Amino acid sequence: MRKFIPLLFFLNFCLVSYNQVIVGTILDKNTKTPIDFANVYFNGTFIRTASDRNGNFRLDISKNPAMPVTVSAMGYYSITLTDFSAGDPILVYMIPKVYKLKEVVVNAKSLARKKKRYMVIFKNAFLGSTENAKNCSIANENDITFNYFSKKDTLKAFASKPILIDNRALGYKISFYLDKFEYNWRDDSFCFSGDIIFKEDSTLEESKKQVFREKRREAYFGSRMHFFRALWNNELEAEGFKITTLTGKKLYYKDLVFQKDSLKKFLKYPKKLCLHYLETDAVSYLYFNKKEVYFEKNGYFDPLAIEWVGPIIDQRIADSLPYEFGL
Repeated sequence: MRKFIPLLFFLNFCLVSYNQVIVGTILDKNTKTPIDFANVYFNGTFIRTASDRNGNFRLDISKNPAMPVTVSAMGYYSITLTDFSAGDPILVYMIPKVYKLKEVVVNAKSLARKKKRYMVIFKNAFLGSTENAKNCSIANENDITFNYFSKKDTLKAFASKPILIDNRALGYKISFYLDKFEYNWRDDSFCFSGDIIFKEDSTLEESKKQVFREKRREAYFGSRMHFFRALWNNELEAEGFKITTLTGKKLYYKDLVFQKDSLKKFLKYPKKLCLHYLETDAVSYLYFNKKEVYFEKNGYFDPLAIEWVGPIIDQRIADSLPYEFGL
């Protein structure tokens, strides 16, 4: 059974209070020079801004006051900011991506065949293998490279530029900043991490929009976003979910969720859980990497806190929806 472990690189800034707008400056950690055209955004949404030539940025956070903010730039690892304040401007230091790879030119037939094979593996793991994945394409495959000459059991993929995805099934243009991709040849397991920005075509005809709306609804039901929204609203049963222990004991909202304030809820349980989606009889499993899992009303959750196993991980980038979906 495949395991999908979404790992993200987090850098937390301990600021003291929430505000409607955050401002800051983005710098290269090594050279301390400004980074222009860096994207500052809520991961998995449409909301974004960009830094200017001096590395300065300004982002309105009023619609997502408790959600982390991600900073991504070409050639750098993404950074996640939490706990924003109206105090002094934030200084964001970004770490350059350095890949220790042999210089290769993919032109020999043997190497071209190898890249083609690796790209198939990468796309199956990254985009997924659902019907929606079949209608996705990566516009800049040449910006993705692999550890071609490694003798280890792990295939790694690298991309210094954002991966540009055209999702013709759901009607989104996606930019994905890849921080890590690893595929294990021995057991067919994989993990990848990064951050995603959605863009929607506002020029589409109404008939086409309706097709996309239906496909998005299909992708939503039974997804991790659907589950966490149902959990937030204490509507698991009404939304077709059931949570049990591995021994079959049914659990309820009061057994799983505690709340610190109106914006923050946490999923907490000392043991592994079974997640049943009754519409399809699918059973997936939640393994906790942290004592508690922070989640929000829009379906956002801390991706570092859970390891998912089972059919729920069949939905990957090709079936991803922005957190604005349906709100």
